Amino acid sequence: MTTTTTTTTTPHQRLATDGRSRERNPRSVIFLVALWLSLFIALLTLLTLIVSTFIDGAGRLDSRLFTEFPSSRPQQAGARPAILGSLWVIGTTAVLAIPLGIAAAVHLEEFADRHSRFNRFVEVNIQNLAAIPSIIYGMLAVGFLGLLGVANKNIVIGGAVALALLILPVVIISTREALRAVPRELRQGSLALGATGLQTTWRITLPAAIPGISTGTILALSRALGEAAPLLLLGALVFVSFDPNGLLSGFTTMPIQIFGWTNNPQAEFRELAAAASLLLVGILLAMNALAIVIRNRYQRRW
Repeated sequence: MTTTTTTTTTPHQRLATDGRSRERNPRSVIFLVALWLSLFIALLTLLTLIVSTFIDGAGRLDSRLFTEFPSSRPQQAGARPAILGSLWVIGTTAVLAIPLGIAAAVHLEEFADRHSRFNRFVEVNIQNLAAIPSIIYGMLAVGFLGLLGVANKNIVIGGAVALALLILPVVIISTREALRAVPRELRQGSLALGATGLQTTWRITLPAAIPGISTGTILALSRALGEAAPLLLLGALVFVSFDPNGLLSGFTTMPIQIFGWTNNPQAEFRELAAAASLLLVGILLAMNALAIVIRNRYQRRW
């Protein structure tokens, strides 16, 4: 007597089997090898640049870099105006872009009619604006200041407007993603208890989305800190021997100062540029680390 046993496989098991077979496919293996190889080459190139920059600029990473003004003598030169100018421009950029970006994201995500053609048009354009080259925003800032009749466009508020236009789409998109991560049940529970839509957004949704919003805005400001093209289009000065003292003051920033030093033929100025580059990389790493800490500390698992 022969006993026949039949084995039934669930769809999940069939998908797992198919997945393993696809992983053993030669095309998949070649793609993974190429992917890891490209990643290794990129990381190796980045590490080489950082190490070479550190070797070149470690000797000038001292107090003079923070306290001295630019000079024709590299032994006496420093980046004090560029550091203060970066603080002025980035601080003003944050004031202009972050509240407006968060408010726009809240409106589009929580209150706007998603079926409206106008709102869909706005959403598509926000996504497209996030990929536009930064120099275009410099041109927009020049045109905006020209319409206002501003003759000298190399002012702190002008640079802040250009950088605010640059990071505004990024702030809106990251804030919307953070709001979408908040469970719909929290909103429904608040509304069921009698809260209005505005109260629900202000007291429930926004506090729950703070980790994602903070991470997105800090990363956007990090991008703005390293930009030079839109500021050069505004006529930002390469050699500044004074501290910026207001929104209408002339300025320079660290990327522009580094650009100016690298154009000098003396090796000492290239050493200064390497030291300033190390300082800028350190600030960017600190800002990214702050974003990671905020996300890990306040992120909630729903």
